[in-house]
Amino acid sequence: MKIICIGRNYLPHIKELGHEIPTEPTFFLKPDSSVITRNRPFFLPEFSQQLEYEVELLVRIDKVGKYISEKFAHTYYHEIGLGIDFTARDLQKTCIEKGNPWEIAKAFDGSAIVSQFIEKEEFADLNNINFHLELNGETVQVGNSGDMLFSIDKIISYVSQFFTLKTGDIIFTGTPKGVGKVAINDRLEGWIENRKMFGFWVK
Repeated sequence: MKIICIGRNYLPHIKELGHEIPTEPTFFLKPDSSVITRNRPFFLPEFSQQLEYEVELLVRIDKVGKYISEKFAHTYYHEIGLGIDFTARDLQKTCIEKGNPWEIAKAFDGSAIVSQFIEKEEFADLNNINFHLELNGETVQVGNSGDMLFSIDKIISYVSQFFTLKTGDIIFTGTPKGVGKVAINDRLEGWIENRKMFGFWVK
């Protein structure tokens, strides 16, 4: 199983971090050891002093594909989920400054929260899915899939040029603005529309 994460896919988030606007999807990978499921707690790593949440819509691939045409990409997934791409922002900034890869800031153990999944047929329009993240009962991030620079189908088509997509692979589709720092004893809850997708503690 691969975890494929799309970066810089919401314009307000790009602006809040001061990054350049991409002309093609930007992506990186997380290993399977990064995954946390079933609302298990997230343990703050000792190597970062600025560990931040990034809530994202997820897509789970359900058949093998390579060089997938965008017009057929919708046939390669049938479920939508929600997750958090935890980021060691201090380490990421150092990596960017030095021109190094981001793995130590993005792909560490436990850095990918993955919720339950919902059949995509339950959504009237995949380009109009509302989602949000609550931190200790306060809404901190709000997003809509229609605001993505690159659609789900575009992402699948693009990524499949470089990697064969396999059953069970999960794509994190990017985060809206409002990312922020977490601390021990924080409670994070994620929602798609009015459905609670996950709820867990930071330890």
